[in-house]
Amino acid sequence: MYLTRIPAAKQLETEGVVLQQLSHPSQLGGVFPSHVERVADNYNHLWEQPTLFYAVVMVIWALDHTDPMHLYSAWAYCGLRFAHSLVQVTINHVWLRFTLFIVSWAALAIMLLREVFSALSP
Repeated sequence: MYLTRIPAAKQLETEGVVLQQLSHPSQLGGVFPSHVERVADNYNHLWEQPTLFYAVVMVIWALDHTDPMHLYSAWAYCGLRFAHSLVQVTINHVWLRFTLFIVSWAALAIMLLREVFSALSP
């Protein structure tokens, strides 16, 4: 994120933009070029759904519920999220990004639902 945002911020300062007046994130919308915003947005997305993935993986590991289905689902989730990030910071094709998001969510849902059903079964 810093590899794109810092040079863009320096460029804005040379154009007379006072960055201190844009100190709240809500004021930054549309100020930076789109490719810079996409990288920052992607970084923020890594604090959203993936945190649920980390928690589910830790529960699966702690309860010793690891099995091939969880393993395949976890790797699928990681690969799909990587692809989602790559698409977002490069071409940003909305339908492709959305598809990758939904399929990655399905991989996470498989893991989550299997653990919920495991907890509810006697």
